[in-house]
Amino acid sequence: MFGAENELKQQSCQGDRPKALGARAERRATCGIRPPALLFDISPGKRERDWRVSKSSGRASATAGNIYIGVGGWTFAPWRGVFYPEKLTQAKELEYAASKLTSIEINGTYYGSQKPESFRKWAREVPDGFVFSVKGPRFATNRRVLAEAGDSIKRFYDSGVLELGDRLGPVLWQFAPTKKFDEADFGKFVELLPRKQDGRALRHVVEVRHDSFRVPSFIALLRKFDIPVVFAEHGSYPAIADVTGDFVYARLQKGNDEIKTCYPPKQLDAWAKRLQMWASGGEPDDLPRVDAGKPKKAPRDVFAYVIHEGKVRAPSGAMELIERVK
Repeated sequence: MFGAENELKQQSCQGDRPKALGARAERRATCGIRPPALLFDISPGKRERDWRVSKSSGRASATAGNIYIGVGGWTFAPWRGVFYPEKLTQAKELEYAASKLTSIEINGTYYGSQKPESFRKWAREVPDGFVFSVKGPRFATNRRVLAEAGDSIKRFYDSGVLELGDRLGPVLWQFAPTKKFDEADFGKFVELLPRKQDGRALRHVVEVRHDSFRVPSFIALLRKFDIPVVFAEHGSYPAIADVTGDFVYARLQKGNDEIKTCYPPKQLDAWAKRLQMWASGGEPDDLPRVDAGKPKKAPRDVFAYVIHEGKVRAPSGAMELIERVK
């Protein structure tokens, strides 16, 4: 059932596949360990350096939603000494990453269930205002008949994901590049997604990666259920910028590790403007849409993740965008 999904061999517990860094490339599938303290010895003579910084996403106002920006996962060996300080222990990596970013996409949940105590621990390690997005399990999306995914979806929500509390953002349901659009079956799938659990409203977003989804009937279906589609900036996956829900979710996957800021400054400026336009209720006119219809203009939260194949410079790109949308 999962043979068509090559990504199972390409992703680690939290992030997408790293670009090989010679024979020394390393991939760790650790899902994070709670750091015991905020202070650490970063260099001789500086025994109590506090790395916490004043950062802000684009915060909600009467005319615009929040803008959350981050990367995929937090445990990635090539970030050590590039994004993470040289002497930062692995146990402190999530806390450090959350001090620099405003969101992280958790991918470990795509491969298997996590423990409730893990979700609680991760929630404790990040500051107020920080939000995780969480990938739904592959067992729900990598199947021939999506209408039969109900048990997998229920097990996912019963696994303890709500222990993230107010740190829980959207759940991302990612489909294989080989999965084609079947309106009836896909409609049954989105009907299965719970709107509330334990009195809490839930958010869902779908990432489709086959060109058959680039049809107005798909856009109409998502608007009926108020579910966004991921805008994927990718070399081969379809780019669908239609706004179909009350928030926007973008995955930016064309970064370049040869550039210190991941993207050239002009491209970062352009992306910052697009994120701000989405947040204020507009739609960028330079991104491809499938349907000619326009949604009602209203403030929207925006979630954007810098997730390219190599991803060494992804945190730098995300921090550059955070600065630009302040």
